[in-house]
Amino acid sequence: MQHKRLVIDANILIRAVLGHRVRQLIEHYCESVAFYTAQANAEEAEFYLTTELATKRNLSESFWRPVYIGILNTVQIIADDILIEMESKAKARIASRDVNDWPAIAAALLLDCPVWTEDKDFFGAGVATWTTATVELYLADT
Repeated sequence: MQHKRLVIDANILIRAVLGHRVRQLIEHYCESVAFYTAQANAEEAEFYLTTELATKRNLSESFWRPVYIGILNTVQIIADDILIEMESKAKARIASRDVNDWPAIAAALLLDCPVWTEDKDFFGAGVATWTTATVELYLADT
């Protein structure tokens, strides 16, 4: 049974594909924590995996794509049209830092839950944030 909710930012999705720690945390806690991501964040992660990161790390799509799909199978994607109702409120909170980060903030506001991110632009946006270094404190506290 899932009691907790957590929004995952695009950079965490990317880390789940390219590394081990984030993927292990998601897989370990997916039965007790409902993980969410904004559609825009899933698309952003896929864009960077397809372009810059695949080239920079010499990764073939046949390597990273199945891992990415596996991660998305444990994460609930919130459609852009659902988040639109929170867009102006989310943009107001993040605009002074990076307005393009609004979808994750909107998801957190909509679900009344924290965001897992490594992006410092989220700090001070009025939603709780967790980094990979500390997120297990939140995940394990059930």
